Amino acid sequence: MKHPTRIDGSGTTTTTIMLTAVAAITSSLLFASLLLPTAHAGWIDEDTPPDLRTTRSLVDGSTYHLIMSDEFNVPHRSFADGHDPTWTALDKSDDDYSASGGGSLHFYNSSTVTTTPDGMLTIQSILEKTSWTHYDALKKQYKQETKYFKSGMVQSWDKFCFTGGILEVDVILPGEPDIGGLWPAIWLLGNLGRATYEVSTNNLWPWSYDDCDRDKQESQVISACNKVNHFGLNPQQGRGATEIDVLELMGGDSGGKALPATSPPISLPYVDMTLQVAPGIPDNRPQSGSQPVRTIDTTTSGYATSQAQSWYDHLTVAGNTSLNPFFYGTYLGPTKPNEPVSRNANQAFQADAVGAMKQIVSEHFKSPHTFRVEWQPGRGGRLDWFTKSYKMKDSNGTTFHMEGDGKGQDWEHSLSIPDYALEEAMGSKIPEEPSYIIFNTAISSTWAFPYSLPDWCPKCYDCHDPKCTCSFNPGFCNMMKTGKVALKIDSVRVYQSRNDDAHSGKPHSVGCDPVDFPTREYIKGYQYRYMRNPPFVYDDKLPLRSVKKGGGVCVVDEDCGGGSGGDDDDAAGEDNAPPETSTASTGAAAEEDILDLDNDVTDEIEVAQPSVRRLIDDKGWDGTSTDKLKGSELNKPPVSEESVEDGTNESDASTTNTTAPNRQRKGRCVKATAGVFGPPSPTGKQCQCNAGYTGPHCLSVDKFDDEPGAFELKKVSTLFTNRAKPYLTKCHIVFGVTLASAFIVALVVGTLIKGKRKSGMLELMPLQS
Repeated sequence: MKHPTRIDGSGTTTTTIMLTAVAAITSSLLFASLLLPTAHAGWIDEDTPPDLRTTRSLVDGSTYHLIMSDEFNVPHRSFADGHDPTWTALDKSDDDYSASGGGSLHFYNSSTVTTTPDGMLTIQSILEKTSWTHYDALKKQYKQETKYFKSGMVQSWDKFCFTGGILEVDVILPGEPDIGGLWPAIWLLGNLGRATYEVSTNNLWPWSYDDCDRDKQESQVISACNKVNHFGLNPQQGRGATEIDVLELMGGDSGGKALPATSPPISLPYVDMTLQVAPGIPDNRPQSGSQPVRTIDTTTSGYATSQAQSWYDHLTVAGNTSLNPFFYGTYLGPTKPNEPVSRNANQAFQADAVGAMKQIVSEHFKSPHTFRVEWQPGRGGRLDWFTKSYKMKDSNGTTFHMEGDGKGQDWEHSLSIPDYALEEAMGSKIPEEPSYIIFNTAISSTWAFPYSLPDWCPKCYDCHDPKCTCSFNPGFCNMMKTGKVALKIDSVRVYQSRNDDAHSGKPHSVGCDPVDFPTREYIKGYQYRYMRNPPFVYDDKLPLRSVKKGGGVCVVDEDCGGGSGGDDDDAAGEDNAPPETSTASTGAAAEEDILDLDNDVTDEIEVAQPSVRRLIDDKGWDGTSTDKLKGSELNKPPVSEESVEDGTNESDASTTNTTAPNRQRKGRCVKATAGVFGPPSPTGKQCQCNAGYTGPHCLSVDKFDDEPGAFELKKVSTLFTNRAKPYLTKCHIVFGVTLASAFIVALVVGTLIKGKRKSGMLELMPLQS
C-alpha cells in the first residue's frame, strides 16, 4: 500500500504557520497602537509649524525643543472654567481691591476672553457695571460691591506648568500708547499660589528662599526651618509662589521728555521686565525716583552727605533699557481688619522688584511683537529677557515699522539677572518653582493713573459719571467707550533643553506637581484658599471644574469644530442650515450674564427671558420668527481692532495668523438624547467630540502631562508598602500587549507544529493486522 505524505514541520506548512504568526503579531501591534490617540501631542498645538518646534538659546547657543504651544488659530474658543484643558479664564473680582496698596477697579469675566478669526487670543477691557452682594465679616452685615470695568485674566494654573526653559510670546498691546490707565501683563507665577486669590499667596508670594532663618520663619509660611512640611511637601525645604514678569505695560504720555533718573533716557510708554523676589533687602534701600547710590559723598570736613544704598549688583541692561528707579518692591506689613488676608508684625516682610524698564513705540500697539525670557532655575541659574529690536524707515515720505533691524540682528538682550546677584544680596535664588502662565489686563488706580488729584476731586471711577472725569487720565474714558481695547496674543511657545549640561542652573521639567517641588497635595489640603469667595463660590465643588468633552449647544457641525459638507455632516443625520447662516457660531463666543456667573450659560441658548442676554440673532432662519430656535449666528463680544485709529498697516499683515484651511474635524453636531425633563439643549442637538478633542464645542486639542506628578505617584501604592508602583504609560501598555500577543502566538504555533509532527509519525507507522 502507499504510505501517506510525511509532514515534518519543515516544509511549506511550517512556513505558512510562521507567516500566520507574523501576521498575528502585526495585527496585535496595530490593535495596541489604537490605544494611543493620534490627536494628542502633549501640550503642543497641532498648528505650530514644524520649523518652529526647535529654537536656539540666545545665551549659550544650545538647542531647545518645543514642549508647549498655543497658536490660537481656532476661532471662538471659550476659556471659562471647565471649557479648556490648558487655560482657565476667571469669573471673579480681583481680591487686590481691598488689600493695602490695591485699587483694583475691574471685574474679571470669562466672556471677555476668546479667540478671533485672525488667530488671536483676545482679552477685552470694556465699560460694564458689575454689582454683587457679599457679607462683611468686620461690620457683620451684607454689603454691595460695584465695579465699572470688566476685563479678563486667563491662566494655566494647576493645568500646565513648567520649570526652566524659554518662553516666547507674540503680543499686541492694548489701548493707545499715550493714554495711561491700563495694566496688561504677561507673567509666570509658582503653582503654590493662584493669581488674584490672595489667601493662597499670603506669605508665599514671592518667596524664593531655601535657608533656615528663624527671624524669617514666620513670614515664610513654607520655611526651610520646618522639620515637617505637611500635605506632601518636602521637609526642611523653603517654598514660595515666585513671580517672573515677562512684561507689564506702563502707558501714558510724558510729553516727549525722558523720565527722571533713567539711564539711558526712557519716556512713556514702556514695559517693565521684573523678577519679584523675597526676602527683600530690609535696610538702606534705594529711594524711589533715583538710581541706587553706590558711593558716599562727604563735605570738606568729612561728614557724609549721602548714604550708600544696598541693591543688587551684577545686573546687566542693554539697548534702550534702564533699571527701574520707580519701583523697588513692596513691603507687606501687618494687615488691617478689612483685608482678605492676615499678617501680624512678625509675619511682615519686604519683597523686592528686581527689574528694568524697556522703551516701546506706538507700533507695539498695532502689530505683534515678540518677547522672550530664558529661565535657568535654581542655584547657579539666571534670568534673561530678550525683545525684538525695531527700526523705523522713511520711504517716499511714509514712516513704517519693521521688527528687527533689517540686518539679521533681531534680538536685543534687554536684562540679565544672574543667580549670584540674588545670593550675594539676601541669599535668595532664581526661582525653581513649577510655574504657570498668566495673561491679563488689570485696571488699577495705583497703576498709570494720575499721581495726584485735586482736593475737590471725589476720586470716583465711573466713566459714565461726569463728576469722576478728574480721576482719569485725559482720553481714557473716551478710549474705553470705543469698545476696541484688547490685549491680543498671537502665539505662546515654551521650549526646554534636553541636555542638562548645556545650560546653567538646575534641570528643566514639565508639570505642576514635580516630585522635587510638589504642589497638588498641598492644594488639595487647602482647597478653600484656591476657590472664589461668596457669592460666586456656591456652585463650585473644587478649585477647577472638570473639562467638558462635548455637550455644547449646536445647530450644524461647524458649531462643533466640524467641516462644512463631507461625510461628517451626513453622518450627523441632521438638516443643514442655509448657507448664509452656517458659519461657525459656537456658544463659546457668547457673553455670560455677570449676575449668573455660576451657571454655564455659554452652553445654553436662551431667548425666552429678556433679562438674560440672548445668544441667538433676532432673526431665525425664516427671517421673521424670534421664538423659533433656528438661527445659528450668536451675538459675540465686539472684536477689537489693533488700534482705535482707523486704517491698517500693510507691513503688519504678514505678522498676523490666519485660520488654517482644511482643518481636521474636531467634532459634529448630533441629536441630543431626551431625558426626563426633555432634551438637554433648546435646539435638541449637542456637540459630540472626536477622539483627542475636548471642550463644550470640541474646539480644543486635549492636553496632558507625559509623566505623573508627585501626588499621582503617591496614590499608587500596595497594601504592603508605601512605595509607588511603576507608572504605566500607554507606550508601556502597547509594549506589554505586544509581548503577551507574541508569547500566545508562539505558544499556539508550537502546539500546532508539535501536533502535526505527532500526527505524521502515527500515519507512517505500519498497520497492524
